[in-house]
Amino acid sequence: MSRLFEELDYRPTPIGPLVLRRRREARLGVDILEIKLGEEHLMSDLFTASEIALARLGLTACEGESLDVVVGGLGLGYTAKAALDETRTGSLIVVEYLDAVIDWHRTGLLPLGPVLTADPRCHLVEGDFFALARGEDGFDPAAPGRTFDAILLDIDHSPDALLDPRSESFYQPEGLTRLASHLKPGGIFALWSDAPIDDSFTERLAGVFKDAWAEPVTFHNPLQDRPFTQTVYLARKG
Repeated sequence: MSRLFEELDYRPTPIGPLVLRRRREARLGVDILEIKLGEEHLMSDLFTASEIALARLGLTACEGESLDVVVGGLGLGYTAKAALDETRTGSLIVVEYLDAVIDWHRTGLLPLGPVLTADPRCHLVEGDFFALARGEDGFDPAAPGRTFDAILLDIDHSPDALLDPRSESFYQPEGLTRLASHLKPGGIFALWSDAPIDDSFTERLAGVFKDAWAEPVTFHNPLQDRPFTQTVYLARKG
């Protein structure tokens, strides 16, 4: 029998205390890994379907081979792992704001850490995704101005439910236009959201990108014993 609750690490961060914990979910008979930021529940390895779908939908929409990919937000690593599972992925940069999360992967405290760090295509970059998106140099510290086939983002809960005010301007037309400058022609921006489809945000994307659409991702929530739907927004640069 595993422990009912175990705090694996605690770190103060610029945006609040960060906690990695493992707890026993007695109703399901499983252990769950969770990350919390203050009182915010960020993620759990009990629910990973939409994080994986973010990479699969985003990269399926891409054309060509040897894709250059950016993932914004490392978390438990499921989006990054799904991107590496795509055989057309040639390179992957994962931008993570919180150095603790990168440490958890590099030290193997998180299960997917050894998989990600052992793949030569994958590079973990400590940085503020939103600041890098605004800047001209972009996401690759070794190649300023480099452009990408896909940028996959999973940081905030939704475009309207933010973890930190610093990202607010990103979801407006000017911020999305700056993000698009880091994509190759025909490149794909994909965004995870915990909320149902918001047509107004899809329209905002359509005002910046050539094409924009939203895909619902429905999965079974075993805690509530019912289906639950999240969203992946997609947009293609002209």
